[in-house]
Amino acid sequence: MKSILIVDDELKLRQLYSRVIGMEGYQVLEAGNCKEAMKVLGGHGEIRVILTDVKLPDGNGIDLVPVIREKFPNAVVIVMTAYATIADGVEAMRRGAFDYLVKGDDNDKLIPVLARAFAFAELSSKVEQLEKKIGEPYHFDQIIGDSPAIKEAKQLARKVAPTEATVLLQGETGVGKELFAQAIHYASSRSKGNFVAINCSAFPADLLESELFGYAKGAFTGADKDKKGLFQEAHGGTLFLDEIGEMPMSLQAKLLRVLETMEFNRLGDSKPTKVDIRIIAATNRSLNRPEDTLNFRPDLYFRISAFTIQIPSLRDRLSDIEMLANQFLTRYNKANRKKIRSISKDALDCLRSYSWRGNVRELKNIIERAVILCEEDSLTINDLPADLKEAAADARESYSLANMEKLHIRKVLSLVKGNKTRAAELLGIGIATLYRKIEEYGL
Repeated sequence: MKSILIVDDELKLRQLYSRVIGMEGYQVLEAGNCKEAMKVLGGHGEIRVILTDVKLPDGNGIDLVPVIREKFPNAVVIVMTAYATIADGVEAMRRGAFDYLVKGDDNDKLIPVLARAFAFAELSSKVEQLEKKIGEPYHFDQIIGDSPAIKEAKQLARKVAPTEATVLLQGETGVGKELFAQAIHYASSRSKGNFVAINCSAFPADLLESELFGYAKGAFTGADKDKKGLFQEAHGGTLFLDEIGEMPMSLQAKLLRVLETMEFNRLGDSKPTKVDIRIIAATNRSLNRPEDTLNFRPDLYFRISAFTIQIPSLRDRLSDIEMLANQFLTRYNKANRKKIRSISKDALDCLRSYSWRGNVRELKNIIERAVILCEEDSLTINDLPADLKEAAADARESYSLANMEKLHIRKVLSLVKGNKTRAAELLGIGIATLYRKIEEYGL
């Protein structure tokens, strides 16, 4: 049942409003002053609409509006008074009141206003739930893995998230650098602002400049109106510069100035534009090696690498593969309306033996394909791509003790130019054993 709180020091008027509003199917609670109102609200979190008088024994109903809104953000407050003034109405609305009613004069408006207030409260609640769902995938808990390498990366990211420090994420393609950047943004004080991302390697120099900084009308032929750049779009939030190592040198100087002054000039505009942003950058290669200084400014590197986080490759966190694979299985089960319950041991063993040059992104794509192909209630090795199975088999063989022994015997035979007696001596085995090994391994 929808609950409403009436705050008024006149008992008879409170009771009258309670009967009228109660007849419309609402549950009505009462309070005689500001202190009682806050106590009732604290004990009944489901109250969504508050109808309060302006003049109360221990305060002012208009002053009560922002207090309620701060502690109960989804609550809707309607102010009523027996002595209406335009100033009071304007002030009530300015402080966050939903509406302003005059006792006696607006009695016929009361029920329609309450209906609108509840509709608005329900909509606000749904928007809040939707925002939580939208932000949920970017929470640190959504970065799957218990391996020491991924735990260390998440721990560093959690520590830097609440600060304003510029962050540099380093890691191979497909390790999840953007996922880390989003998690850092949504765990920061800028989470209500925009998270804006751009891949610096996807644009030629001129186009990248206009995308980042925008331009003024008339800046060049065809610029028939002002264009807002991504720096302005990210104002109050975070700008994620993916593959920053591919940014042209001409733009690196401009980026360095923005980082130092938080202002820039749009193309064709002589007036500087100020911004308030946080930069998170990412690269799949080292930017501070001597050979990289020809393509990336050392001063910019030192500016963006104030806090560097190395995101581990999937090869460095093989123990996380089962968790990741099962997460993707759940996702693509739902997307493809499948009911695959598990991943077989042979399939998991195969996944753990693979080299994963494409990292988590490659694993995600392989599980999606396997889910589409699977016709049983368990995903097996037969649902995996042939090239993955072959590569995994080769990897397993190369790391086996037998294969290592084979390679070592071959190396020793080559060293002694085929002299088996000498080879046996160096290997510390009998000549008969050596002949047996040669035959077994086809040497």
